[in-house]
Amino acid sequence: MTTWYLHLLNARHGLTPVMSEFRAAVREAVGLASGHADLPSFDLVVRAEPGGGIPKWGVGGHAPSAGLIEITLDPARFDPQLLIRTLVHEFHHLIRWDGPGYGRSLGEVLVSEGMAGHFVLQVLGGAPDPWDATVPASGVARMAMNEWARRDYDHARWFFGKGDLRNATGYGLGHRIVAEHMAQNPGSDAATLAAMPAEPFRASLRQLVSADRSAETDSPDEPSGDKPSGEQADPAGKDGDKPA
Repeated sequence: MTTWYLHLLNARHGLTPVMSEFRAAVREAVGLASGHADLPSFDLVVRAEPGGGIPKWGVGGHAPSAGLIEITLDPARFDPQLLIRTLVHEFHHLIRWDGPGYGRSLGEVLVSEGMAGHFVLQVLGGAPDPWDATVPASGVARMAMNEWARRDYDHARWFFGKGDLRNATGYGLGHRIVAEHMAQNPGSDAATLAAMPAEPFRASLRQLVSADRSAETDSPDEPSGDKPSGEQADPAGKDGDKPA
């Protein structure tokens, strides 16, 4: 049974108007995710920030270390369903923290983010979140293959559009890497793959590189996702906002 402790940073009462709904949403998220995977026990730290969170969502998440989730939310835009999606994403990161870890190299982080996005679909269904639906530009898969093992990769460039890559490119590519792996391994899902190291997924990226090469034209422009830069980065020590 998962044990979790809620820590509300509420000395100025910013969370008070949504506290009851927030607690209910956390209980629902834990119950839903627990039906698919064994969740580790965790502490959940929550703070209010007017205008904070992912744009259009009003909530952002971060799992900086094992057993810890940090949530920033804008109480004026609080939506329990978006909080649940955010928490489910973060729950998968908690599972990986207790296994191979979130990751330090580009390849490891792509796989962790891709798995977390697929875990949201496994638990809640529906369409991928906007950042997971981002279509990487032509040639990006090859770039990721070349940088797969690099620990000095630029996280803001790959995930938050701080440079030459489309915003949320890393989320979209990670989602596709995991989807390709699951297509090649019927019966697998984000829960059963949670403890798998990233290296076996490199073959799936190679398949995406091959498909990219054979494409006659670049993919049509797609929405770039709503992943902004901010303080709730998923990886410890990285910058960026996540639902995650």
